[in-house]
Amino acid sequence: MSGSASFANLLERRPDESTESEMDAMLTDLRESAPRWVAASLDERIELLERVMADTRAVAEAWTQEAMTAKGLTPEMGLEWEEMFGGPVAVVRNARLLRDTLLSIRDDGRPIPPGPITQRPDGQTVVGVFPSHPTDRVLYQGITAEIWMQPGVNPGNLNASIARAYRRGVTVDPTVSLVLGAGNVASIGPMDVLYQLIAEQQVCLLKTNPVNRYLGPHWEAALAGFIEAGYLRVAYGGADVGQYLTSHDEVDTIHMTGSDKTFDAIVFGTGEEGAARKAADDPIFTKPISAELGNVTPIIVVPGPWSDDDITYQANHIAGSLVNNGGFNCIASRVIITHAQWNQREQLIEAIREALANHPERHPYYPGAEVRWQEFIDEHPDAHVIGDAGEGCVPWTFIEGIDPGDTENIAFTVEAFNGVFAETALDVDLDVGVFLEAAVEFANETLWGTLGASIIAHPKTAKDPVIGQALEQAVADLRYGSVGVNCWTALNYALGNPSWGAFPGHPRNDIQSGLKVVHNTYLFDHPQKSVVRAPFRAWPAPFWHVGGAGDALVRKLVDFEADPKSWKIPGILSAALRG
Repeated sequence: MSGSASFANLLERRPDESTESEMDAMLTDLRESAPRWVAASLDERIELLERVMADTRAVAEAWTQEAMTAKGLTPEMGLEWEEMFGGPVAVVRNARLLRDTLLSIRDDGRPIPPGPITQRPDGQTVVGVFPSHPTDRVLYQGITAEIWMQPGVNPGNLNASIARAYRRGVTVDPTVSLVLGAGNVASIGPMDVLYQLIAEQQVCLLKTNPVNRYLGPHWEAALAGFIEAGYLRVAYGGADVGQYLTSHDEVDTIHMTGSDKTFDAIVFGTGEEGAARKAADDPIFTKPISAELGNVTPIIVVPGPWSDDDITYQANHIAGSLVNNGGFNCIASRVIITHAQWNQREQLIEAIREALANHPERHPYYPGAEVRWQEFIDEHPDAHVIGDAGEGCVPWTFIEGIDPGDTENIAFTVEAFNGVFAETALDVDLDVGVFLEAAVEFANETLWGTLGASIIAHPKTAKDPVIGQALEQAVADLRYGSVGVNCWTALNYALGNPSWGAFPGHPRNDIQSGLKVVHNTYLFDHPQKSVVRAPFRAWPAPFWHVGGAGDALVRKLVDFEADPKSWKIPGILSAALRG
């Protein structure tokens, strides 16, 4: 059976906190099930993923409405699409892509990315991963995605670097993974679980975050097939529950999405002793751990011949990448990097202000938002504030013209995790190549984190042979796990085909955006970064633009992703055009 009606018992409200005896029992169950999961056939795994697709679609409406209520969103705000796209749509799509990969392994012996497979001038191997199906070309017109591999991977050995855990002769140890769910985006917990189950072949205990624990029963309904089979359990609680689980003998590995402060607390402990351990790189937690931990996300705006309509479009693009989910995204745009001598800089800044003013204020549902806002205002009292401030309010806040030489500025070093973002202008030669080189250096060396970065460049600018080469070099030089060209890097997250995670190489005592990746539905073993490219201007506007999506559209998308049929596409396109 499938569907939310089949899981009425799972939708009953859970207590606020799982007891130690309940968690002990969960981990005992998972320990007993881990050998079965390692030995499970591809057909069983495929069937379970198809169950996720159907069950998530069945619970999508209830899931979305509860998230709306919890975040203070009303139907009049027109933001149901945001919760459904960032929740059920992403989960169903992720499950479908993983299902397709397992079908390919079963039928062809390995995943077969759509290609092309190329090498950059420096020898780095690049694999095209999107579009992966003819319907992608219709629904996501002009969008492409690549995964750039780590050094050492080349076209000759690429096949050996895909889905190694599924290759013949490879032994996978039965493993119990603790997944610490994020409290902001509704799809993160389920998608992290699916990656641990399918890519890492580990059974999972998912601990919900107290901020969105209300979603736990819906997640249980969506993932009920894995729960019933004994491969997944869900626990509820706060920091004390997390501490109990992270130190539990039956937990073999941890994957977490959240704060670098939480990572440090797990790995090194807290207080002065924890700080000393971190400084000495002397961890108290030595088991394998992977993490996705946030970013001060840059958007590099390349000077070019922008029309007034271009300015308006890109202002909505940039503003939309902040206001989505109230700014409570690890990939929310935080620092716009412009050229100080670009004659359209002030016009773009004013258009961004207008776009922010056209978006409704949000309830600051994430803990600490007001305190963090005040910290930014204390350092920048001249910030442009749009909306009311005070208890229960965090207005959209735009800090303009920060000196790029002020490298310790709070806007460059602290992830605001609310409705605050900034702009800095680089005063270099009015040469696009020089600007790109300086902007990349600023992003790499000054801004905290390496999760994602975007570059916006007018097509006439990009078509210039010299500038086009400089633009490609900038993409290559950005030390970020996801790069978006003319798109917000949330698209790297939402597509599922690209890898998602920090740029590799952070030591554990300077973890920044984390280590290892998720999503990555072709199961590459050594991805370095994903690069998604989009048109400078798309019609209809992408989902994250201010005013750029619609509730009818995402309802059709969740239905399509759960059961992709070409005859459904005209209805999706019609809904997209209506907005």
